[in-house]
Amino acid sequence: MEKSSNSKLEEKEQNNIEVWEDLVSIKDLVLALFICSFTTLAGYFIAPNEPPKPLFFGLIGALIGFGICSYFIKPKRTIQHDEREE
Repeated sequence: MEKSSNSKLEEKEQNNIEVWEDLVSIKDLVLALFICSFTTLAGYFIAPNEPPKPLFFGLIGALIGFGICSYFIKPKRTIQHDEREE
């Protein structure tokens, strides 16, 4: 049984990359990048051509993209609390 759990762990690690000392699924990362890029650019291009408005519309688009990604891409982290006395 030990070998099967190790092989599953190794397979899981191969599908992830390390970003800021955390493992991230490549598929979820690419999906989030596309969603946020699309909503940010959509907000920017929809904005009127007056100087501060494209910036604000782009920022609002980025926040909307972040919200969409937060809703659809769930964390896969499991936290284990170990109570050891040192």
